[in-house]
Amino acid sequence: MSTSVTSRDTSRQETRGAMELTAAMLLSGTIGVFVIESGASPFNVVFYRCVFGSAFLGLYCLLRGFFKNHGFTPRKLGLAALGGVFIVFNWAFLFESYDKTSISVATVVYHTQPFFVVLLGAVLFKDRITAHKAGWLLVAFLGLVLVAGISSSDLSGDTAYLTGLGYALLAALFYGLSTIITKRVTGVKPHLVALVQVLLGIPLLLPFTQLGQSAHLGSGWAWLVGLGFIHTGVMYVLMYSSYQKLPTSKIAVLAFVYPAAAMVCDWAVYGHHVTWLQALGIPLIVAASLGINLGWRPRLRRTPETEPVTQPLSAPRRRTTV
Repeated sequence: MSTSVTSRDTSRQETRGAMELTAAMLLSGTIGVFVIESGASPFNVVFYRCVFGSAFLGLYCLLRGFFKNHGFTPRKLGLAALGGVFIVFNWAFLFESYDKTSISVATVVYHTQPFFVVLLGAVLFKDRITAHKAGWLLVAFLGLVLVAGISSSDLSGDTAYLTGLGYALLAALFYGLSTIITKRVTGVKPHLVALVQVLLGIPLLLPFTQLGQSAHLGSGWAWLVGLGFIHTGVMYVLMYSSYQKLPTSKIAVLAFVYPAAAMVCDWAVYGHHVTWLQALGIPLIVAASLGINLGWRPRLRRTPETEPVTQPLSAPRRRTTV
């Protein structure tokens, strides 16, 4: 009886976690619209996202009592801050990419983050890249080439599109660096880590921010407040709550609600859509990301020639020495 009750409770928890993560990824898909509609420059957007986001997260952590027994040590605080440097600049480069490519292309290219995590792990920590991971990286690269949709005019004329792709890849690289660093901050609520990072973003981005432009934003302020409260507050709370309830496999699959939602928003609001050739690359990146996250590897079927040869029972046994 107790086993069936526990099983039902676990199932309900997973269902709730899946709903929370789906909602968080749907919110993520609308970030591009909020950024563009604000009318602010990318660095201004990130600056105010940090301002309003830190206000929301600070109040949330206070009400939940997270500041008591916070678990921070000087080393953990330093790692959280270093991860914050990369996360806020990752936002700035991604938002730059929206303007020069499109929300759809930038988001799909940005979703190559898992491959940067693998490559950075190999470079920084000597993690071994297995044959199946190398294969998925190749699949992802082929998908990236197709999604990029680079034409001869991009190479010979205006290079804004290529620059936008570069920004999206740089954002993915910075996200990978932040992920590797932040994963080493253990024993601390992720909400507190996020709070440290957005608080750090305020003085960090101030030299790049043109505050004088803010006086002319008008209705753009509503979009900036939304980015802080909704996309850096509500979204993070939903995301971190879901992570505690879901296995890695479901998290990896549901993460792709984000680029799908972003592409729908880009089409519905701005009329942008990917070409058929670019559409061929999207499932390659999706499959490769899932393969990396879930450890997929090909199953090799044994042929009669490769089956092990068994010795007859009458064959003499070889004596083993220890």
